[in-house]
Amino acid sequence: MALPVFDFAAFTTALNARRQQDDLGWYDLADQVWDQSAALNARRPQDHPMCGGAIGRLATRGETSCQYALFLLRWLDRAPEDFLTGEVCDVGTVRLPRAGTDSRLRWDLPGVHAAMNDQRQAREMTWADLADVIGCTPSRLTNLRSAKQADLALVMRVTQWLQRPSTDFIRAVDW
Repeated sequence: MALPVFDFAAFTTALNARRQQDDLGWYDLADQVWDQSAALNARRPQDHPMCGGAIGRLATRGETSCQYALFLLRWLDRAPEDFLTGEVCDVGTVRLPRAGTDSRLRWDLPGVHAAMNDQRQAREMTWADLADVIGCTPSRLTNLRSAKQADLALVMRVTQWLQRPSTDFIRAVDW
């Protein structure tokens, strides 16, 4: 089974098109994205705001973490599935959860790990077998159990392998 790929170029093209449509510089965009959670940010001054330079370099980097991408996907009002290419598993209509200014969207990576491990065991697969299917090392999969960050492309391959929408694992959190 060939898993779909997260089209990072399409994601950054959509981000840049919306930024230009709204007549925003990269740092203005970073401020808008960060301000989506203004009330939460005020309660959590230790958190780091978005960086316009880092957002502007995303297209060159060609990847980002699933948590960082959620800030931008929320601003675009688009789900990660909108940017999958290849043989995409139909998981129905996918919309990001709503989050107010007092919350942020976050991936539940331990939840991704638990669902993946349950399916792996049900299919009688080893971690090495599953890693071959997903296209990574076994440790990248097992590390999701305690991870706070993970590569967006990897997490999307896992959700597609699970045949579940990303939003099963995305929550609005207020800490």
